[in-house]
Amino acid sequence: MINLKEKPFYLSDGDIHWVQETLMSMTEEEKIGQLFCLIAYSSEETLLTSLAKDYNAGGVMCRPMPAAETVESVRILQENARIPILIAANLEKGGVGIADEGTTLGSVMQVGATDNEEMAYRLGLVSGREGAVVGCNWSFAPIIDIDYNFRNPITNTRTFGSDPERVRRMGVQYVQGVQEHGVAASIKHFPGDGTDERDQHLVTSINSLSCEEWNASYGHVYRACIGAGAMTVMIGHIMQPAYSKHLNPQLQDEEILPASLSYELTTKLLKEQLGFNGLVVTDASTMAGMMMAMPREQAVPQAIAAGCDMFLFTRDMDEDYAYMKKGIEEGIVTPERLDEALTKILALKAALKLHTKQAEGSLVPKLEQALQVLGAPEHQRWAQECADQAVTLVKEEAGILPVTPERYKRVLYYDIESSQGVAYSVRAGVADLFRNLLVQEGFEVEQYSPAQGMEGRMKAQSEFVGKYDLILYLANMSTKSNQTTVRIEWAQPMGANVPVYMSSIPTIFISVENPYHLLDVPRVRTFINAYNSNDNVLHAIIDKLAGRLPFKGTNPVDPFCGMWDTRL
Repeated sequence: MINLKEKPFYLSDGDIHWVQETLMSMTEEEKIGQLFCLIAYSSEETLLTSLAKDYNAGGVMCRPMPAAETVESVRILQENARIPILIAANLEKGGVGIADEGTTLGSVMQVGATDNEEMAYRLGLVSGREGAVVGCNWSFAPIIDIDYNFRNPITNTRTFGSDPERVRRMGVQYVQGVQEHGVAASIKHFPGDGTDERDQHLVTSINSLSCEEWNASYGHVYRACIGAGAMTVMIGHIMQPAYSKHLNPQLQDEEILPASLSYELTTKLLKEQLGFNGLVVTDASTMAGMMMAMPREQAVPQAIAAGCDMFLFTRDMDEDYAYMKKGIEEGIVTPERLDEALTKILALKAALKLHTKQAEGSLVPKLEQALQVLGAPEHQRWAQECADQAVTLVKEEAGILPVTPERYKRVLYYDIESSQGVAYSVRAGVADLFRNLLVQEGFEVEQYSPAQGMEGRMKAQSEFVGKYDLILYLANMSTKSNQTTVRIEWAQPMGANVPVYMSSIPTIFISVENPYHLLDVPRVRTFINAYNSNDNVLHAIIDKLAGRLPFKGTNPVDPFCGMWDTRL
């Protein structure tokens, strides 16, 4: 029995009446539609009207757009919906997750590196303020995965780090900050990513901890965020074999399912053992981690049967809707489970006061107001403070700092940038921006260009030693969807840009994204992690190199990757 008056909904009698009355009034098509959270890439009116009217979408996630398009998208959706729609976004770094003019307070790991709970609260606050002002009411954040495995290609800087206690403290603060502004938090990705080195976009990944280890880490974090009132949980396409078998000893290995399809993990562990009473949504159902488990015709209704209340995205809307309808008709989703899921969906909308805003005519945001909040001066100041507190001097060769033109006039500059991906990707052109900042500081900067000679025909050592005062590396390689590793691929021929002169020329390596590059440059004696590549971070790095600001960041992960030579 769902107690709608308790955490996290806290509904009044009037709210509960609206939930019950709305549920009783829904057609079969509306019930099916409410189970889906679809997606919007633009303000194209015909499509958005169809999502609201024809597909009866319970929710729609907005990808980042210019604020005017975001506001227009929300207007079209809400004005064409009989039942108000949950408007979701990946507000992981701030309001920039839904509106281009929004603030990037910092990456999740950048916030973790400050070790400042107030900064995590500000991340939630900025996400809530800026999201709400353009009509967003659901944040697919905070990420409370734990970055245990430095080889994981997708968690990385999207986590608060590898210390469960720091992740717990930061996660709780984000939940409180974002929900203060009428935006529901979605803690993710249950049962927890970061122990595997694989990406659930590409394969069903595995959380391999024992039940006891899970309780002390991921379980500890989830309990705290649930206790803090997190209104929703996003379920990953991640197996947790130990708990699956503990909760169902009859399970064979081949029967273990990702959490998004697993009754043991979603209902027994999350809802019953952890006591979560809010709404449960799958992660994107287009990921291979879900697709590989069973035929899609079975998987679509099975996600709801397992305990998920909403189904995120579709491969083909008509086909997936038909699969859900068939699963309901055939009893895969029982009437009781269907009503429970719909009640949770409506309860979340009621808790966010979407029904009263709809009745008052205040559900649609106003662009003028949005532009006053997006990128507000206070938010920008916080972003600068986050950059200042996060940049981390991982190791330092004695006497190499500060870096000034008086000490190191001639700089040989090596840039390492990965190509952009579709999501969770790098900012393009960062190496050029940073080189320009060095020039503005008064350095003579020469960008390294590898000669094409092989053995016997390579550049002489004397062409480097004595010609340059400093070698500086800038690596801009980020996690992104559909990759399998985040490693440096050195230039040809024969790793031409590998740091081989560091015994003869002072050498500094700066990573503005992935914190684990010491794996590939273990003997570099001065190494800096920044966790993000926005302008605030680039300026903070320059100020710290020059000695105008101290390095304040604390390692949120083990940047030495557990290896002895990386510490030399």
